[in-house]
Amino acid sequence: MSRLVLKFGGTSVGNVERIQNVARRVKAIWDQGHELAVVVSAMSGETNKLVGWTSEIAALHDAREYDTVVASGEQVTAGLLALALQELGVNARSWLGWQIPLRTDGVHGAARIESIEVDELVRRFADRQVAVVAGFQGLGPDNRVTTLGRGGSDTSAVALAAALKAERCDIYTDVDGVYTTDPRIVAGARKLDKITYEEMLEMASLGAKVLQIRSVEMAMKHRVRVQVLSSFADTPGTMVVDEDEIVEQELVSGIAYTRDEAKVTVLKVADRPGVAAGLFGPLADANINVDMIVQNVSEDGTTDMTFTVPRTDLERSLKVLDGHKANIGHESVRADGNVAKISVIGVGMRNHAGIASTMFRALSEKGINIQVISTSEIKISVLIAAEYTELAVRALHTAYGLDS
Repeated sequence: MSRLVLKFGGTSVGNVERIQNVARRVKAIWDQGHELAVVVSAMSGETNKLVGWTSEIAALHDAREYDTVVASGEQVTAGLLALALQELGVNARSWLGWQIPLRTDGVHGAARIESIEVDELVRRFADRQVAVVAGFQGLGPDNRVTTLGRGGSDTSAVALAAALKAERCDIYTDVDGVYTTDPRIVAGARKLDKITYEEMLEMASLGAKVLQIRSVEMAMKHRVRVQVLSSFADTPGTMVVDEDEIVEQELVSGIAYTRDEAKVTVLKVADRPGVAAGLFGPLADANINVDMIVQNVSEDGTTDMTFTVPRTDLERSLKVLDGHKANIGHESVRADGNVAKISVIGVGMRNHAGIASTMFRALSEKGINIQVISTSEIKISVLIAAEYTELAVRALHTAYGLDS
């Protein structure tokens, strides 16, 4: 039998009844003879409540105590699920991050995993014991509890699967797999049987909320096979795998979108070496992530620089640019938060021409103006007015033959 890691998200363990349902699902897999580690999130809404209490007590809180508080949500779930499994006759024991231990760096609130010591877990597997592991948390170099950042339980599960050399990491959530696009927008969206790590990473970073980005990066690095499936339906999910496992790859695997970006245009900047560094350096120093960048050079020796930032960072970006106006030497700045980024993703793009022209033609036929374009080896993204988001997604889904 196989060694598997199962991960259940907050909605899957949202109350006692759902935890008992998870326990029955775990028991059914355990009865087949598999060695199991089960990683759990906090109950849905619990982490937000804990964060709220922390901020209410101390707006500028000690990050080490913040981690102590917010890590407790997963501790409760792990203990409850272990009890529910025991009630079903399953030999189960809960494990917190520090008990394994899952060692991290000391960046509280956004720690990165450095190592996982799994010898004791493996020894317990030999006794048919299920390890119920609290996700999202670890042990820092100062022997204090750390947390991995929001959505970190996915990362915990994939890292544990890599350390255990598990055959697969099954991530149970409230959707039954990865779709060609958001089925709430396109009724004909199809569930994918398989998707490559690279495509899933692009989709996660471009608006698809199925998997946390860091977990996909880790799965790709360690070649952990990941399956995304539903806690509430007994159907196969979507496998996230190496490209070699997909016999015939589609040209385009999916359409992603996000409304979480804003456009900034810096007007009349001198067209000379070092200007881009002078503009984007202060933004980087302020930890503002810049994404799509377009430069338009004018005949008068100046240039306009257009780029996107997270919408939540728009006001900070404008303040940074205003504070460095003397160094940048720009005339003015325009900002637009009413934009959406639409992306076409597929590893099949590497070897086929015409993908971009299909995108531009489909948008043009719907009267949608493209403001900014960026590309990578397996992705084309465009920035459009936010009001056309759903129309653009539907048009592109049809244009690439993705409708079911």
